[in-house]
Amino acid sequence: MPTEKALSVCSQFDINCKAVSAIPFGNGHINSTFIVTLENGELYVAQNINTYVFKDPEQLMDNVFGVTNFVAESLKKCGEDVSRGTLHFIKTKEGKKFYVDPDGNAWRMYRYVDKATAYDSAEKEGLLFEAAYTFGKFQRQLGDYPAETLYETIPDFHNTVARYKAFEDAVALDAAGRAELVSEDIAVLRKYADRASVITSALDSGTIPIRVTHNDTKLNNVLIDDASGKGVCVIDLDTVMPGSLLYDFGDSIRFAANNGTEDDKDLSNVWLNLDLFKEFADGFLLGIGEAITEAEKELLPVSVFVLTYELALRFMTDYLNGDVYFKTKYPEHNIFRTRVQIRLMQDIDKKLDEMKHIIDSL
Repeated sequence: MPTEKALSVCSQFDINCKAVSAIPFGNGHINSTFIVTLENGELYVAQNINTYVFKDPEQLMDNVFGVTNFVAESLKKCGEDVSRGTLHFIKTKEGKKFYVDPDGNAWRMYRYVDKATAYDSAEKEGLLFEAAYTFGKFQRQLGDYPAETLYETIPDFHNTVARYKAFEDAVALDAAGRAELVSEDIAVLRKYADRASVITSALDSGTIPIRVTHNDTKLNNVLIDDASGKGVCVIDLDTVMPGSLLYDFGDSIRFAANNGTEDDKDLSNVWLNLDLFKEFADGFLLGIGEAITEAEKELLPVSVFVLTYELALRFMTDYLNGDVYFKTKYPEHNIFRTRVQIRLMQDIDKKLDEMKHIIDSL
């Protein structure tokens, strides 16, 4: 996406003066992002929304505006810094939440949060705790938000039962002729089929509440203040949808506490680091405070297993379908990814009692 295009669309938004430069920014894989400088020196972010991934930008931006405005009101009530505690999206001069350029591209703008960094790894002590605290606080701030009013921008994104069905459909179809090559891995995934419904059943029965969930709780989706090292706010809100906080907690641990890498060929490297689990759980529970229910707290350890199992199903499904969803670097890439998640979930399964003890102790 050319920078000239990004610069030109800024004139359509309700900003207080002319944009003079637009520079590509970040390493996101979905949207094209630019840092925009105005004549008065103020900084904004302009983003081209990927409408291949997010089919309905109107629903997407309704979610984003609703959630960020709600968090802003929560910050005001607590006397906290509204300017940095949430992202602030800008409407167009016509009062719309996004702009469609003559080529049909959807654009949005928000204020740049200065003097804060998104880290790709926990390279500094305390970063994981701060990210977890900020995600937990995000849940607390949105505890009273009517989650049922949010649109599902990606339907069934964390519906593990639906993911299991897609896996079985892929085995039956065997579009890429690979099922026989990975029959042992398929058998392992089938062994845990009854676990797929743990979270969805709890939601359906009302045992746990439907909440606003972020659904992409990686470390780099939290801004950390450059001076204090404290969490500033949660970013990348495109996948905010109704769901369970267990999705956010489980997926965070799956990503952050795996001793190995997501496509590690040496499975001896892959295991759940309980110290990192404890650090994240400590921060998350402090951040969410009394907003978490006892039923949710009880399911925190098993949520890590379920979300790891879900990703194993997704990688295997894509492998069997011929690598049509995830980007791959070599033909066996998705099966190596699958085996990492299988090894990790098996280790998680062995450590569930230890994880529960850690949760109870916090």
